[in-house]
Amino acid sequence: MAYETLLWSLENDVAEIVMTRNASATALNARMCDELFDAACRCETEGARAVILTGTGKTFNVGGDLSEFSRAKNKAEHVTRMATMVHAAISRFAHMDAPLISAVNGSAGGAGFSMALAADIVLASEHARFVSAYTASGLSPDGSLTYYLAKHIGLLRAKELILTNRVLSAQEACKWGLVTRVVASGQMIADARKLATELASGPTRAFGGAKRLLDTAYSESLETQLDKETRSIAEMMRTDDGQTGIEAFLSKQKPSFRGA
Repeated sequence: MAYETLLWSLENDVAEIVMTRNASATALNARMCDELFDAACRCETEGARAVILTGTGKTFNVGGDLSEFSRAKNKAEHVTRMATMVHAAISRFAHMDAPLISAVNGSAGGAGFSMALAADIVLASEHARFVSAYTASGLSPDGSLTYYLAKHIGLLRAKELILTNRVLSAQEACKWGLVTRVVASGQMIADARKLATELASGPTRAFGGAKRLLDTAYSESLETQLDKETRSIAEMMRTDDGQTGIEAFLSKQKPSFRGA
């Protein structure tokens, strides 16, 4: 697929996805939803071991393109298709082994807020802003916001952000537990790339196992979660990286993981 709304690169096992609809403040339209799904699939098929998702200029992503919504003949059908595709992308990102870093360079609203929180690690520029924005347009949230937001900050605070559309600064979002850390604006992409490079040299399969286990931390019983842990760690023992890591530890050497 030739991209019109994204920039894609893969170098040294790090995939970088940049949302680039500058004329529309990086608003999410149907084309971008399709392209995000394609890019998410490419992360797996092309062997990315870490992924960065970011925006351009002063915006990360401001959410759905309401002007496109308004122009659609069948608005509900249009939104259904968009949500289905962006949800498929988010699901692919969540279930892939490679860690996903959202580098929030600016405003993240609506679906942009949702996508930022769906990452495994959230870096935010000191000038970033976060807002749900859905109910301000008479809409309910999508993009996994109702799945991740309450997990990060609790149900009452999640309701406050969604019902009041309170805007959080990067520093507030970090204090609330929505952001991993705040970085200087000029260092955003450099810090994201440095972290991604470190992760890309790690045990990718073990990262994936850990992601999947943590994903069910609030939904499974203790016994079920323990069983999943048993199955996962046993599976890691069958991987090259699992054996490499143990041998390196015992010989007091730094492991060289291949992501396999």
